[in-house]
Amino acid sequence: MTTTEFEGLVAVVTGGASGIGATTASLLLSRGARVAVLDRAISGAPDGVLAIECDITDSSAVDTAIERVAQELGGIDVLINNAGIGAAGDVSENPDDEWHRVLDVNVVAMARVTRAALPHLRRSAHASVVNTCSSVAFVGVVQRALYAASKGAVAALTLAMAADHVHEGIRVNAVAPGTADTPWVGRLLDAAPDPSAAAAALRARQPLGRLVSADEVAYAIASLASPVAASTTGSILRVDGGMTSLRV
Repeated sequence: MTTTEFEGLVAVVTGGASGIGATTASLLLSRGARVAVLDRAISGAPDGVLAIECDITDSSAVDTAIERVAQELGGIDVLINNAGIGAAGDVSENPDDEWHRVLDVNVVAMARVTRAALPHLRRSAHASVVNTCSSVAFVGVVQRALYAASKGAVAALTLAMAADHVHEGIRVNAVAPGTADTPWVGRLLDAAPDPSAAAAALRARQPLGRLVSADEVAYAIASLASPVAASTTGSILRVDGGMTSLRV
């Protein structure tokens, strides 16, 4: 399926040099957008994007990167707040500094990047923000206390942002993937005592019986960001193989 509904628009994707972010950047590019990716390491950024090294926990670096995008690509219409990091363990296992780090990257950085992009989004006729949430914001999963807390905050932040900016013509939505076939999940499996058994367990907890693909999440992100979805705001689209809503 090909379409060009993003023709003439500029999109920014954080964490856009790997995994879901890179797949999303490629999809937006194929649909006509001019795309910039912000990432700490840009070697995996898709061909054809403006790749900018940026630590999204650094306000000055974020402000500089966003202004560069606006200057070089001619504004900002779409912001995909995708960058994030994982954490494993129950509530007793993550030290304070890890809590601060994960919440900074997964939550505060979304506010940081959006804040920098807002002046440009306000000038767009098709302004859209899509945040990457997670199924763990809606269902309890073992050994994910810190990560779940961060993604629960993303869900709440998405709704608050949507309410704050709806009268400015800026739509804000989120996608909530289930367990996806990403490098982070791969590292978790590699570290498990029995990687094959761990992989089987991850597949089994999603009613479709498999991991979510990066392409599927990217499609959902692009669908929410699209100007064709002009009446969709304050929505959190679950792309989780039925994980949070089905009991089969």
